[in-house]
Amino acid sequence: MRVYDIIKKKRDGVELSGEEISFFIKGVTSGSIPDCQISSLLMAVYFQGMTEEETAALTREMLYSGRVLDLNSIKDKKIDKHSTGGVGDKITLAAAPLAASCGVYIPMIAGRGLGHTGGTIDKLESIPGFRTDLTLEEFTRQVEKTGISIIGQTGEIAPADRRLYAIRDITATVESIPFITSSIMSKKLAEGIDALVLDIKVGSGAFMKNQDDARKLAKTMIEIGKGMGKKVIAVLTDMNQPLGMAVGNSLEVIEAIDVLNGKGPADVAELTVETSAWMLLLAGKADSMALGRQKIRKAIKSRSGLKKFKEMVAGQGGITDVIDNPSLFSSARYSETFAARGEGFISGIDAERVGIAAMHLGAGRIKVDDRIDHAAGIILNKKVGDQVRINEELAVIYFNNISKRDPTIKMLENAFSFCKDKVETKPLIIEVLN
Repeated sequence: MRVYDIIKKKRDGVELSGEEISFFIKGVTSGSIPDCQISSLLMAVYFQGMTEEETAALTREMLYSGRVLDLNSIKDKKIDKHSTGGVGDKITLAAAPLAASCGVYIPMIAGRGLGHTGGTIDKLESIPGFRTDLTLEEFTRQVEKTGISIIGQTGEIAPADRRLYAIRDITATVESIPFITSSIMSKKLAEGIDALVLDIKVGSGAFMKNQDDARKLAKTMIEIGKGMGKKVIAVLTDMNQPLGMAVGNSLEVIEAIDVLNGKGPADVAELTVETSAWMLLLAGKADSMALGRQKIRKAIKSRSGLKKFKEMVAGQGGITDVIDNPSLFSSARYSETFAARGEGFISGIDAERVGIAAMHLGAGRIKVDDRIDHAAGIILNKKVGDQVRINEELAVIYFNNISKRDPTIKMLENAFSFCKDKVETKPLIIEVLN
């Protein structure tokens, strides 16, 4: 069997066999297939797609390319949550500890930034000392002890995905439903979970730009989970403007801490409550969504979610002082106000443009080996529907490389659109599928 023939077959739109997919994933894992051929197959799949059978086979091969955890020592249900990626999406940082504070066990293997979207691991690493590289044994003990642990992908968990993830990020093949599905589900199924809440982002700042594609992705992942005996809930949420006000790693952690303190932007607070309530429902810790929401709001008011977040941070080597005093986070050398060039009502904020602007400031990676600048990012002062006057402050950018200033300002100029009359904002939660 040759990789060349597999690439040619998929290029021509022919369905791959299970044996061919297995051969390819084994070659990715062992390193015997070079990046150029992996890139070629990624692009072929991007254009030709995969059948349900191919996607299921791809997910299984990626799952079993590494170790699958056994968490049977924890008798309660284990639940995870995953977002398909957005701009300003820091929901995991607050939702996971809130659910854990209500008795849900959460073993979570999270990702780094992908394209213009941020990554949970990059955000957590902005907390001084926080370890995302726990061994799987340390990870298991942390979940058993505190009820929650969030780590990055290790070499033992779905190693094929680790390599594919990096190549997808730099070859414009991120928005492929088979590879999004297999990437997410192989890591999540390897965690030893019983159920999963998916936040499927839809809109300009998401990989799925329209609701039909998002629904297709959701149904594909639900079916993959069902085939593996797992319950999956998919919540489609709007990503036509950044979520919250902060875009950038430490800035987003601070905003998540605000939510755990009962503050923060309304959209972030709403989605945090909704997501963690679903986690409670799947874990059997609430009999209805209404009761789940009630328990989560109580956990916010009592600060038990904040306490659980501190426990997780301390358990993974992080300095908890920054949680009580966010001014201790590393700060950027420079800041610059971005002012409105016109006036009226904001009719749109292109989330993808804002995400790319933050990435160029250093909050994300342009090349696979780029280092993240945890202090870099953007704080928005206005959202869609807000009225602005000329020269009014729309955002503040934070950066350490002065050469990034002018290009970022130019990007932001093209991100905001205005109209004379006030526009109605879209609902944050679009649809729930199970």
